[in-house]
Amino acid sequence: MATIRPDGSPQSSPMWFVWDGAYLKFTHATNRQKYQNIRRDPSVAVSITTVDDPYAEFRGAVERIEEDPAGVFYETLAKRYGAPWGYPGDPRVIFFMKIEHIAGQNL
Repeated sequence: MATIRPDGSPQSSPMWFVWDGAYLKFTHATNRQKYQNIRRDPSVAVSITTVDDPYAEFRGAVERIEEDPAGVFYETLAKRYGAPWGYPGDPRVIFFMKIEHIAGQNL
C-alpha cells in the first residue's frame, strides 16, 4: 500500500489484506507513519501481484477506519498469511479501502 507523506512524497510497504466484496481491508498499528498519512490524506494505491495478472494496481481511498483493540482482525490475517507469530499487542485499526480505479494487464 502506498500513502502520501506530509511532504508529498510516497510511502509504500507490503501489507496483509482481504477483499470482503466491497472493500480491501487491512490491519495496521496506530503508532506508525502510514496510519498518520491516511488520517491526513486517505488517498492510497495498492499493487497486487498474482499469477494471472502480475501488474494489478488499485487506487482509491480509505473510507473508514475501525479500532481493533484486541487484534482480532490482525489474527484473522495472520492465519490467512501463515504467520508463525500472534498479535503483537500494539494498538491496531482496520482500514477499509474503497477501490475507485483499477489498472492492470489482464483486467
